[in-house]
Amino acid sequence: MALAEAILVCLTDRPMSGYDLAKNFDASIGFFWRASHQQIYRELGRLRDKGHVASTEVSQSGKPNRIVHRITKAGKIYLQNWSQKPSRKPSVKDDMLVKLYALEAVDIDALREQITLRMEQHLGRAKTFHKIKERFYENKELSLTEKGKLIALNIGIEQEDAHAKWCEKMLDEIGALAREHNVERLHKN
Repeated sequence: MALAEAILVCLTDRPMSGYDLAKNFDASIGFFWRASHQQIYRELGRLRDKGHVASTEVSQSGKPNRIVHRITKAGKIYLQNWSQKPSRKPSVKDDMLVKLYALEAVDIDALREQITLRMEQHLGRAKTFHKIKERFYENKELSLTEKGKLIALNIGIEQEDAHAKWCEKMLDEIGALAREHNVERLHKN
């Protein structure tokens, strides 16, 4: 998926200014697709040039004028065509996994700290996702789009929980290996 598609998906909710789009992006799609605000603004320009987004200047008293962007019919057709293409499996680039490949060459205590921090981050994100779910989706009549967002949110919760459990398991295994390694080292001396 490219940033263009992610922006168009955001604009299916409602027309937004670039600032509102960037904020909305951070609080929704940004959980699984990263982009800086600069990248979002640049891509909005490209989408406008292609006719997928239309922009309107809105006057504001006492403030700079606001540019509001909306998805066009051509943008909706483009998004529909994009949705029919197969999704690629995401690539994994995880330096933590690389460090595990060289356990004898790394600082075990530092690695434990890093895994603990990562576990806390995953638990924190799972907690955030639960709050979003409770606030926006539980005990409410949901549209088809909202049901899709809830499915994605539930997948996010499951992934964050699984990653936190993975971290906990790695801490246990690394601790056991470190104890075993220290015992072996004592026997060699």
